[in-house]
Amino acid sequence: MKIGLIDVGGGMRGTFAVGILDFCMENNINFDCCIGVSAGSTNLISFLSKQKGRNYRYYFDYAFRKEYSGINCWLKNRNFLNLDYIYGTLANSDGEDPIDYKTLIENPAEFIVVAEESVSGKTKYFTKKDIKQDNYKVLSASCNIPVINRPVEIDGVTYFDGGFADPLPIQKALDEGCDKVVIILTRLIDVPRKPTRDNFFAKFLGIKYPNAAARLSDRARQYNESLEYAKKLQEEGKVLILAPKDVYGLDTLTRDKDSMMKLYEDGKKAAEVIPDWINKVKNEKIDIK
Repeated sequence: MKIGLIDVGGGMRGTFAVGILDFCMENNINFDCCIGVSAGSTNLISFLSKQKGRNYRYYFDYAFRKEYSGINCWLKNRNFLNLDYIYGTLANSDGEDPIDYKTLIENPAEFIVVAEESVSGKTKYFTKKDIKQDNYKVLSASCNIPVINRPVEIDGVTYFDGGFADPLPIQKALDEGCDKVVIILTRLIDVPRKPTRDNFFAKFLGIKYPNAAARLSDRARQYNESLEYAKKLQEEGKVLILAPKDVYGLDTLTRDKDSMMKLYEDGKKAAEVIPDWINKVKNEKIDIK
């Protein structure tokens, strides 16, 4: 029985996922394959390196620093999000809050990070093999929001946010051989994603990156269809979807500690169903065809 975990990201709404992952660490709940999209990839790297509290510090402390994001970052480097600071200065071995790289690599779980090639618009799935000590560029690539940030370059290829390429990678989890999958959403489950904002930003993105812009315009459709498929699989007992009942006014870049804390606590509460669900599915017989 191979059990997967998907964290779809969602910027500051990711505190919901952090609550879930902290619950899992507190209760020694592990997964065989973890797939992170955008901020979901950064949540999962702390989970896989078994550093409880690290994600919490990123959301509730570092995200409020002027070095993290903002107009000053934009004026200095043409990047609203200072990814070099977030995934370099803070995360490197000599940084303030380093990733436990040794534990990450020794963790037997697979780790897949979703990004988008900026020129072709194709989906890129990075793996643990693409992550080196003090080189966490794959996280920067997955979290790199176009228009407000310049593309991130890795080995001569530039990348944008993975949420524009595969916003809910349920099919990827199945392709990787997962029999059961836990999906962490950061949007309300019964409210379809609308393309209005994506279409607006795609007009600007399309000037230089037409293929990436086309994927951005198609994100809402792809997300909604993937979610409907996931709901169907949940009815069949193959998927467990955890989604907030309220996002308390939070958007991708909204920084409001009170709302973020509410989502964090909601995540810990929502995670309470995971142990029984995992125990149940582990006792199921896999139908080998």
